[in-house]
Parts: sequence; C-alpha cells; structure tokens
Amino acid sequence: MASLRGKVAIVTGAASGIGKGIASLFAREGAKVVLADLNFADARSTADEFVAAGGDALPWAMDVSDEYAVTSGVDDIVERFGRIDILVSNAGIQIVKPIEDLTFVEWKRMLSIHLDGAFLTTRACLTHMYQQGAGSIIYIGSVHSKLASKLKAPYVTAKHGLLGLAKVVAKEGAPHGVRANVVCPGYVLTPLVEKQIPEQAESLGISQESVVKDVMLKETVDGEFTTIEDVAEAALFFASAKTNALTGQSLVVSHGWCME
Repeated sequence: MASLRGKVAIVTGAASGIGKGIASLFAREGAKVVLADLNFADARSTADEFVAAGGDALPWAMDVSDEYAVTSGVDDIVERFGRIDILVSNAGIQIVKPIEDLTFVEWKRMLSIHLDGAFLTTRACLTHMYQQGAGSIIYIGSVHSKLASKLKAPYVTAKHGLLGLAKVVAKEGAPHGVRANVVCPGYVLTPLVEKQIPEQAESLGISQESVVKDVMLKETVDGEFTTIEDVAEAALFFASAKTNALTGQSLVVSHGWCME
C-alpha cells in the first residue's frame, strides 16, 4: 500500500517546477492531489497528465495572496473531498535586484506571495486539520532560509520567515495532531532559476557560465544542481511521517551547499 493512499493533499504552485514534481510523487504514492496554481490552464494540463498516468489529481485556480480565494478555495476542496491531510506551500516568484534598486511594490509583492500566501493557506487548512485531529504542513523554503546571497533581499527575508512560521505552527498544531516542516532546496534548475542566470550575470557583470559555476554551485560538494526529484522525496519524507518526532524541523537538500 502506498504511503499516502487515501490522503488529500493541496500543493500550491503545482502547475510546474518543484510544485509539479512534489504533486506528481504524491499522486504516485496514492494521494488525491489538488494542483492549486494561479495559472489554471497549466494546472489543468498537469492534472490531465497525472490522471492519464493513473493518478488522482484536480486542478484549482488559486491566488495564494488573495485571502478570499484561499479561504473559500480550501473550504470548497474540503467539501469535495471531506478532508485535507497535507498542505505543501510552494508557490513563489523571484526578483533579482540590489536593494537600492528594489521598489517597495516589488518588495511587497515578493512577501505577499511567499509569506502571506503561506500564512493564508496554513490558516485555511488548520481549521479543517484541527477538526479531524491530524495534518501535515510543509513549506518549501530554500537554502536562503538559512543563508543569504546578494540581489535577493525580499526572497531571503521571506524564506527565513517560513522557518519561524513552521516552528509556531508546530507548537500550536501539536495538540491537534498537526505537524509542520520546511524543505530547504539548493538551486534547482527550474524556469524560475533559469531566468535568474542572465539576470545575475547582468547585475554582477560576469558571464552566465560564471553565475552557474562561481555563484550558484560554488559551495556544493560536487558542482551539481539539486533536482526536483530530490526535493519531492524530502517533502514525501515529512508528509508520510508517523509521529511528531520531526515536527518543527527543516531539511536542507543542497548537495552540501549548506550543512547543519
């Protein structure tokens, strides 16, 4: 029997990249997966792909920074499936600029998606998880939840914030059987990261090859990107945990870039 058989999981930002990889693995492990994404067309295409492979997937249009969309969406999902067992808060964007060039609008947009989105989806799911007496909330953080890099002030700030949120949810959720954890990937070669390579090359005045070798992968032990599969396996590890032993903990998946 698959470890997530019969579980209902919401994965935000699930139409592509890391979110899609996590949702795919959860579906293969038997979960009913809700692909919550701002891009409904891509979410629907991804859901069709999962269903064709034998999985159980439902696309869902959701702007995680919109309180009403999140609250009503989660309520509707629970009404449809009867429960919510797992939330993977993954939706995010990236803006690469030095602090002096960042606009306040850009700063607020980054935090609204990464932090407000995590808070809103967490709050909406906790109501139902508390009623059923069980649940797992997994935040997709980053090595930048632990460290800092140039040009990424709002991203680093937001990813650090997820660690604090997870710890509070772990404390408050424990009496209700709810766990909270953070997966902290290194650089994963998703469209989001591919877009950063020329941006960082221009901002730092170096070649794109140097961005990859001397910035992104410099501190890894083998010069390799973390894979989507690496991150998905870490999320599955937390989602399928049988006890509270690891609640409140984070797991770095970075080829040795950040070691704890």
